[in-house]
Amino acid sequence: MKRHLIDSGPLIALFDQDDKYHQAIKDFLKSYKGHLYTSWPVITEVLHMLDFNIDVQLDFLRWIQRGGVEVVQLSPTNLSRIIELSAKYSNVPMDFADATLIVISEMKNIDEIISIDSDFYVYRKLRDNNLKNIFNIKK
Repeated sequence: MKRHLIDSGPLIALFDQDDKYHQAIKDFLKSYKGHLYTSWPVITEVLHMLDFNIDVQLDFLRWIQRGGVEVVQLSPTNLSRIIELSAKYSNVPMDFADATLIVISEMKNIDEIISIDSDFYVYRKLRDNNLKNIFNIKK
């Protein structure tokens, strides 16, 4: 089974009907065959951006609960790598949630991501390769 990371942008778009990527990500995920992974900081970003409606936030949380995405647990031992990545990409800049996704990609050996952002093309993993974004949409 395919395994992919998913960033906050597509998750926000999936649950915000007014988001310009809503239909595109909905269509993409309808035909998606695989397993999605993300981090708690990504979930926090999504909930913050969906704060316009508690029912939408609850729908998102219930979707996670039903297995829509697996939230990978990070530990304090991962913090040194997060700090290293954040310092290395401070000119981009890399935010905390993005750094956690890179760490998860290294932990689980995942090379592809679903994202609206182009930043992941810049970020390099331990093996000095970047994540391939499989959600190709024109902005």
